Amino acid sequence: MEGKVLLMWKDAIQAAIATIKMNAIRHPEQFPHISNELCYEWGENNDWIDGFYTGLLWLSYEYSGDDFYKQTAMQQLESYRHRLEHHIVLDHHDIGFLYSLSAVAEWRITGSEEARQLALSAADKLVERFRESFEAIQAWGQADDPDNGGRIIIDCLMNIPLLFWAHEQTGKVAYYDIAMKHAQKSLRFLIRGDGSSYHTFYFDLQNGNCLRGGTHQGFLDGSTWSRGQAWGIYGFAISYRYTKDPMYLDTAKRLARYFIEHLPEDHVSYWDFDVKVEDGTPRDSSATAITACGILEILDLVPPDDADRAYLQEALMQMMTSLVDNYSTQNIPNVEGLLQHGSYHVRGNQAPDNYMIWGDYYYLEALVRMDKGIKGYW
Repeated sequence: MEGKVLLMWKDAIQAAIATIKMNAIRHPEQFPHISNELCYEWGENNDWIDGFYTGLLWLSYEYSGDDFYKQTAMQQLESYRHRLEHHIVLDHHDIGFLYSLSAVAEWRITGSEEARQLALSAADKLVERFRESFEAIQAWGQADDPDNGGRIIIDCLMNIPLLFWAHEQTGKVAYYDIAMKHAQKSLRFLIRGDGSSYHTFYFDLQNGNCLRGGTHQGFLDGSTWSRGQAWGIYGFAISYRYTKDPMYLDTAKRLARYFIEHLPEDHVSYWDFDVKVEDGTPRDSSATAITACGILEILDLVPPDDADRAYLQEALMQMMTSLVDNYSTQNIPNVEGLLQHGSYHVRGNQAPDNYMIWGDYYYLEALVRMDKGIKGYW
């Protein structure tokens, strides 16, 4: 059985990296944006999601050793430099998504000092989004934005690893302190007692007072958006890896248990855990892929005799087997995405059932980690 499973992962990986190479050849010097009619919209490096494509190239190179992926990824670094220097669509916290999967990844793999310095400059840019009044990183917009000035969102837990990494590289305490303060604020205000989560929380920008929890992409303010829950699982696990604060590991495990216990029979999540399930209710395969990576991170961090290990391992196998068998595109010719039935913004009717480049990235990250122990770049 174990050999059969390993072959399943290898076949899925080979199909995935072949698709990534095809995309790079067909769309040179371009980046995939939000999908439409089962194709990515390709354009310049100016979206919050562009780092996931570069991350896919690096994972493909690490797995295969094929220099094509390495050279393609390295050629993209200049676009990230240009984007940072000219502040192109960077009024958001997703600087971590962009530069962890491009500049940090290149430094980890090649030792490039140029990539390292770019990643540190990106970390400085992310630091600028820290708001002293409520001691957290503002998600979107400028400080005086009337709708977003006091907003945090759970996604940022996957952006603060850039700051933890910058602290390791430089010893500058400010990077670590800001990442810790944001993680603590997220834990206190985004995570509910039952292990579910808010997508977003609002604070008074002037005095820092807490105002209310809410959502932007979930079903209701009080519901649990599945991709937000996934960001929390992986993000808190990474925060534990950098800080060794057991509170973060416990939180990651609680969020993972909630996610697992609310999965449907095929072990792949709907887009929100509180939405009414009926014919046509969108899934979000990307949320399940992110959660798989989060569980893999947890399993690396807990001792062999941890009480939750067997439970998490079984859930991981069920989720990844379903993604490969039922959601992957490995048997569909000439496709651009790796994972079907992802959702972006269902209530806003933006790509409610399509390929999501971040879903592709986390799907491949989980596969290569299970097959060869290759980790992501957080």
